Amino acid sequence: MSSPRKKAVFKAIAASPVQPSSIEEKSGEACAAFGRNVFGLSVMRKRLPKDVYDKLAKTIRDGERLNPEIADVVANTMKDWAIERGATHYTHWFHPMTGLTAEKHDAFLSPTADGQVISEFSGKMLISGEPDASSFPSGGIRSTFEARGYTAWDPSVPAFIIDASYGATLHIPTYFYSYSGEALDRKIPLMRSISALSRQALRILRIFGNKSATYVRANVGPEQEYFLVDKNLAVLRPDLLLVGRTLIGAFSSKGQEMEDHYFGAIPSRVMSFMQDVERELVALGIPAKTRHNEVAPGQFEIAPVYEEANIACDHNMLTMNMMRHMAAKHGFMCLLHEKPFAGVNGSGKHNNWSISDSDGVNLLNPGSTPQDNAQFLVFLAAVLRGVHKHSVVLRLGTVGAGNDHRLGANEAPPAIISVYLGEQLSEVLESITSGKSAKNKKSPFMEVGVSTLPPLPVDMSDRNRTSPFAFTGNKFEFRAVGSSQSIAPVNIALNAAVACALDDIATELEAAISAGAKLNEALQELLPRLFKEHLPIVFNGNGYAPSWAKEAARRKLPNYANSVTALEHYSDPEVMNVFLRHGVLSEREMLARQDILLDSYCKTVCIEGHLLADMLRSMILPNCLEAQARAADVVVKTRAVLGEKNAGSEEEYFNLLRTHIVALQKETAKLESAVEKTLATEGVLEQAKSARDAILPVMSECRVHADILERLVEDNLWPLPKYSELLWLH
Repeated sequence: MSSPRKKAVFKAIAASPVQPSSIEEKSGEACAAFGRNVFGLSVMRKRLPKDVYDKLAKTIRDGERLNPEIADVVANTMKDWAIERGATHYTHWFHPMTGLTAEKHDAFLSPTADGQVISEFSGKMLISGEPDASSFPSGGIRSTFEARGYTAWDPSVPAFIIDASYGATLHIPTYFYSYSGEALDRKIPLMRSISALSRQALRILRIFGNKSATYVRANVGPEQEYFLVDKNLAVLRPDLLLVGRTLIGAFSSKGQEMEDHYFGAIPSRVMSFMQDVERELVALGIPAKTRHNEVAPGQFEIAPVYEEANIACDHNMLTMNMMRHMAAKHGFMCLLHEKPFAGVNGSGKHNNWSISDSDGVNLLNPGSTPQDNAQFLVFLAAVLRGVHKHSVVLRLGTVGAGNDHRLGANEAPPAIISVYLGEQLSEVLESITSGKSAKNKKSPFMEVGVSTLPPLPVDMSDRNRTSPFAFTGNKFEFRAVGSSQSIAPVNIALNAAVACALDDIATELEAAISAGAKLNEALQELLPRLFKEHLPIVFNGNGYAPSWAKEAARRKLPNYANSVTALEHYSDPEVMNVFLRHGVLSEREMLARQDILLDSYCKTVCIEGHLLADMLRSMILPNCLEAQARAADVVVKTRAVLGEKNAGSEEEYFNLLRTHIVALQKETAKLESAVEKTLATEGVLEQAKSARDAILPVMSECRVHADILERLVEDNLWPLPKYSELLWLH
């Protein structure tokens, strides 16, 4: 074992749990601490004048524009609250198209004419800011010389304080848009999609006689998977430091074969980390609910309770940031890449999605009354229609170079979008389409909305881990989102697709009722036809089976196995219309996003290719050549002692080493050439294709030889921490 690696291993073995920063959980004070760093409604109610609070609460509740007349009062109150909690700075916190979050800190203190300073934070400072838009990806919306971009306060998500030993900062969630008015972030289109979904869902509720609901919201609960690696080991791996995944590395003798890590006892160091993360999340009002070991060694999961989609998106980004920050404190590196290690499970982010009205009614709950059953069937039909007609849109919500390594195996669903309903609900749909009665029903035929749908338990079916979009009792679980990805794109796509489907259904039902049909008659005609049209999207079988790809093709379900192939369809008219129809994205915003995603894919692959070549040239090949020289020396000495014919095994080892070293040298040269070729290619789509077709295959070949050499080269010459050390030392 090489000296630096040996020292790192010993440090990892000797590491002890870091004492969590707080004992609130033990003392039963967690409930009191929940949201203590959040300027939420309860704080506003106590601190703001009643008339100001009422106006602001209405703005938050109904999604209205903020009344400028109250901005200064809100800003001053927010500032006083933040300063009391130790804040010295504030920042407009936003979600640019980098996939991360962004912030620029400004001090509350401002100089005065007499050489003193005052604490200042006006309504104008609260409402808007101006970061440099040309420094963020914009897909051509903002050129280098066009710098203006704006942040605007999103009052639907409460401001919060990030506390740290070096000082606290008030974070104000904001939108980010260009000087010319286009969305430069993922929050604006997410909010537009939520509004579109609400408008169309309310039309359905009104048809069913619901006059009390004032809005419908998408609710999301993202399950976040991640890996932890000891920091002493991680710093010896440039690939983990720079791209978050191991570009080479032979499989550990023990991986996840024994299935003994999943739900196992949480290592003490990891538990300490989890407790510190949860303490911070509790203070930020993030309802972290579940923690456990995941399937792969070194892999874990944290899951929150449901929240409205916009808040859930912000909270998930905060959670990822907090895990990265807290991991360093506990001597770990937190890996959010979708496939940090070959040969074991990758990490996803299961996006649990449902819709509910302003009265708190889950519209995807089957219910127990005939009217609720009929209403549920209409919303179910809308989801099936949205996913079936617009599956490409949902696939585009999961694209990324990292996620391409994960989809299709190890509990990650395939790229083919399908819906799992389970046997019981599938049987109900089939009985509706065929006009035959369901099992155990006395009715001779299916009468939608009368007594057709039996009360369905929450766990009405088994859970299908190979399905991208599975119904799990009163919600859908979209399993194709990657662990490092924002959940905004997939929820934008899902909300927009279902809004289009609800629009279609509401328009038809309204027309039928206007023509004199009763609601039940209109449903009797509409639902069997809808379910028959969209049953091809329903698949309850094994998504990994080779036969499914053939069956999906027969059903005309698209199979875009990699991100570049999927992104080519971003500009298809039928895809663009999903976003254009209800104003979720403009044509210019969509084309910009297509450009940004293709560019990001290409840059990611090029960085990985360049890094791998550097690692092979500077770290792997020199040590392999030294091993080869030693092997050659052994062959010479063996021949001298035992004779030329008796050095067979030594020569065999030398030749094996030599074969893979020569091959690795050739492949490294090919890799360097492929990266140069890709970077010289014109056009972002052609660059992305070159990255996929020219760089990735050569990287795979390099890995084959490097991983064999890892097993051949004597341990004390191998410079990189191995999988057995990275995955198991916690």
